[in-house]
Amino acid sequence: GDLLNQCTGSTFGIKNLDIPFFGLFGACSTMGESMSLGAMLIDGGFANHVLTGASSHFCAAEKQFRFPLPLGTQRPPTSTWTVTGDGAVVLSGKMEAVPRIVEITTGKIVDMGVTDVNNMGAAMAPAAAALLKAHFEDTGRTPQDYDVIATGDLGSIGKQLVIELMKKEGYTMDERYTDCGIEIFDAKKQDTHAGGSGCACSAVTFCAYFYPKLVAGEIGKMLFVPTGALFSPTRVFQKESIPSIAHAISLEVVK
Repeated sequence: GDLLNQCTGSTFGIKNLDIPFFGLFGACSTMGESMSLGAMLIDGGFANHVLTGASSHFCAAEKQFRFPLPLGTQRPPTSTWTVTGDGAVVLSGKMEAVPRIVEITTGKIVDMGVTDVNNMGAAMAPAAAALLKAHFEDTGRTPQDYDVIATGDLGSIGKQLVIELMKKEGYTMDERYTDCGIEIFDAKKQDTHAGGSGCACSAVTFCAYFYPKLVAGEIGKMLFVPTGALFSPTRVFQKESIPSIAHAISLEVVK
């Protein structure tokens, strides 16, 4: 999947490979959606190996969802910077001593009425909090049962909102909790305001940053929670609110 309308980037990338293909769009939560569905395909006996991934491109996303770059529109402090990149993982049913997906929690759409396309953190935070609450209730775990909890691309503002929302539900999100939108950029040096966003934000951060730590044993249990704002130019032009969703992937290193 990717951020462009009708998964254009993914279609161009896969069209000549002549293999079965699912084009997915979960906005910035696409990496979680693809990993979840890929894991279910393997667990159900419908595939042996699945390549799952997500990508995004800054210029394309700005033109599609916000304003053409030549306008030079000023970005407010709440805005995030779409990551140009791609991240992909190979899922396999072979039982090897590698990080495994042991559980998934599929999110529900949450719409709190946010309409500002330059404040994705506020739009997505309620969906992330709802997903985390559902996961902990379903598994009987707490945030302290994980070495790392990483949401997708809430940025600094969205992350703080999740901490506050989870506190109201009785959960303490401590130093174990981070956000891929914060990890992928240096907000001050790169002037990315609230942080990173886009399908590639969580995909690249997981593949290039967290996965090596899982392999090295620095992380034993991780909850990976890609988040997505399910909006489009159509919704923006009609001044509709921005619904959001999140998906959780629970990973463990089994020796």
